[in-house]
This record gives sequence, C-alpha cells and structure tokens, in this order.
Amino acid sequence: MENILVLVHTNEGGILPRAALETVAAARALGGEITIAVFGEGASASIGSIAVDGDAFAVPRYSTDAAAAEALVRHSGATLVLAPNTSRMARCLPGVAARLNGAVDSHAVAVARDGEAVTVTRWFYRQRIEGSLSREARPWFILLEPGACEPAEAAPAAAVETLAVDAPSRTTHEGYVSPETGEQTIRPDARLLFVAGAGWTKKQPDGAIHTDEAADLILGFVRSAQSSLGSSKSLVDQSGEGQAVLPFLTHLHQVGQTGSTPRHRKGLATCCHGEEPHVVGWRFINDRRAVNLDPNCGWARGKADVLYVGDSFEVMRELNRLLAE
Repeated sequence: MENILVLVHTNEGGILPRAALETVAAARALGGEITIAVFGEGASASIGSIAVDGDAFAVPRYSTDAAAAEALVRHSGATLVLAPNTSRMARCLPGVAARLNGAVDSHAVAVARDGEAVTVTRWFYRQRIEGSLSREARPWFILLEPGACEPAEAAPAAAVETLAVDAPSRTTHEGYVSPETGEQTIRPDARLLFVAGAGWTKKQPDGAIHTDEAADLILGFVRSAQSSLGSSKSLVDQSGEGQAVLPFLTHLHQVGQTGSTPRHRKGLATCCHGEEPHVVGWRFINDRRAVNLDPNCGWARGKADVLYVGDSFEVMRELNRLLAE
C-alpha cells in the first residue's frame, strides 16, 4: 500500500490556491489514508497535519521551497507525493525528486489506482495524444494540472506538527513588479474564456480598421463578465509584421498548440476561424461557442458546440449593452 502525501503551498496572506484543494480531492479518490503537508506563509494554520512555516518560506524561492519540500517528504516517509502543478511546485520538485533518488511527472490530468498500481494520465505531443503511465521508482512525485478535478472541502487540521528547517538562501526577495496597465485579463479560475482572433484588426465592411473600438468592446466585455482573455497566435504575432494590434494582448494570452491549454467551463471565440492549431488549446473547455461571419469556418465543422453567424462587432456591442443593464 502506498504511503500518500499531498504536498501543497500557501500563497501570499496564507491563502491556499484552488489547485491545492483539487490535489487533495485527487488523492482522496485513490483511497486509503493520506497525509497533507503544507509549506509557506501561515502553513501551520492551514489544512496540513505537518507544516514548514516561517518568514524564510513566505515567498517563492527554489532554495527554501526545495528544502521545505524535502524535509516534509522525508519526515512523512511518503512513497507517492501528489502536488499541484503550480509554477512554484514545478520549479522546485524535480530537484527534490533528484535529492531523494525518486522520479517526477508533471502536467498530470488524472491519477487512478489499478489494483496495487497507480497510473497517471497526461497529454503528449502538444495535447494531441493522451497516454497513461506508471513507475516503480519511489518516491514518485506527481504534479497535477490545475483544473483537472473539482476541489475538495478541507478544514484546518486539529493538530499540526511544525518542522524546523534550516534553509539559508543567497536569493533576496525585493517585491513584485506589476504591468504598467494594471489590467488583470488572465483569470485561470474564471468560468468563461473569451478569445479574440485576428479579424478584430482587419478591415471591416466600411473598408476601415477599427482597432480602438475593438479594444473597447473586448475589454468592456472582459471587465463586465469577469472572464479570462485569450488570443490566437496570428493576433499576437501581428506586431512583428507591422500590422495593427491590440496593445493589451501578449504571448501570455496565446491559446492553442503553441500557447496555453485553459480549463474553463465555457469558451467564446470571436473573429477567429477555428483552425486546428488554435482549437487544440480548447480541448478541456466544456462548452465551446464562436462568432464568425463565415458559416463554413472551422468552428462549424464539429469544433464548436454553437456557432453564431454574425459580425463580432455587432454581437459584442449588444452583449456589452445587456451586461450594462
């Protein structure tokens, strides 16, 4: 029987990320007893029965995070370690696995028990091939992709064992630098993903380009609906080609084969044609809808649940009007 450890971290203010509770749910689905370990700010008051707390572990740093994770895994004697695939965990756990002569697999989308064996499901070849694997090496670290399952309900532990860890670091955390715009348009936990295609910056029926109006319509909808914003590759690459661009879109917004693979409940694509490299990034969107003037575009060929044949400018004007009421 595997000795299962759920290893999570807190964010600023001692708050657990949603992905941490999703990892707890995945571990509970395996059956058997699990141990929850937490490190970071306010860890000793969190859901874990063992914790590493203190000012040195309040901010993400490889040296301190790796030391905390190593101490928690060694103390628990875990053979199977489940952790959320956050940037903080993805940075430090491969090094921890090497220190403990174990193995690590990232971007897992499911974990299951097959008899006595544990199997991990993940995507390969840019999300085109789904495969399952198992390992004999122990401890085995599995980083679960955020959004892979529903989060569990978890209360603070009744008794917490806080470990003392000496983790000197030559790295100094001086603070965070935010974008000058101050506009938060990437929201991984939003229910809706709104994707803008290259058509927004092309000539419209009157023969002119309306980039400023396009920007107002897109940002107006994102703010009102509190949705997350994405973009097709062609749109974020247009700046290098000397074409009109929407200044608030970057490669971080890019969704598709060469971008991110979001996991929102609903998705709405506008002014994009549903090409395969872009649509592959929508694989985990439950309800896919699109707005396009072309009734024969890629979205109409089995890639969208609903296609609205119409002008995106007109559709978004009406949507923004309804949201403002």
